[in-house]
Amino acid sequence: MAQLSHDYEKFTAQNAEIVVVGPEDQSAFEKYWTDHNLPFIGLPDPTHAVAKLYGQQIKLLKFGRMPALMVIDKNRIVRHQHYGSSMRDIPPNDEILQVLNELA
Repeated sequence: MAQLSHDYEKFTAQNAEIVVVGPEDQSAFEKYWTDHNLPFIGLPDPTHAVAKLYGQQIKLLKFGRMPALMVIDKNRIVRHQHYGSSMRDIPPNDEILQVLNELA
């Protein structure tokens, strides 16, 4: 999440909004967002409903949810998706910004 906050202005300049979905409950999300002063939206998903909807994998032996990144347009169509195979498998911001640029 920290990498996304570093380039938040670049994302909003592309007319994009970042929404981070995580397994914690609302109070844990509020505390984390406050402690880290994150500029984007955090959506608690303790029942994994959103994770299941978008096919995010949960691997208990690898500490929970695997990273998943979606670019969803204003018509709610998934235009790009990346499913990580490990907790470190997260695309760089430049790659995501390129996807947004191509969609524009």
